[in-house]
Amino acid sequence: MKLTAFIDGAARGNPGKSGIGIAIFDGQGRCQAEHFAFLGITTNNVAEYSALIACLRLVMSRFAHCSELLINSDSELLVRQMNGVYRVRNKKLQRFHREVRQLLDSAPFRFSISYIPRELNATADSLANRGIDEHEV
Repeated sequence: MKLTAFIDGAARGNPGKSGIGIAIFDGQGRCQAEHFAFLGITTNNVAEYSALIACLRLVMSRFAHCSELLINSDSELLVRQMNGVYRVRNKKLQRFHREVRQLLDSAPFRFSISYIPRELNATADSLANRGIDEHEV
């Protein structure tokens, strides 16, 4: 089964209060899962990588039937680093990048990641902000 995920990391300030949002859809466009979480104080780039890692873990734990995972992100940096267009120079991001690669090495599905404009990532963006907002209550 092919799944499409929309992911986002948000930081209010850079660094600042941060959250992640994930929305996963099946091949017919039906939402199969939504997830959001508060990360604490971190940078936007760390939040973006955290969203990707959380998405991979979610798919691996809940969707054993997944044969292909397409991830959409509005983070050009994340997408270009994951696709090998940009080198990962930041030491902290190198650790996150290695963790993603390790997860993908054990993943039972084909993986691709694509850049989408922010306006097409509204659901994941809303979930990431919800992670921050619900923590602040």
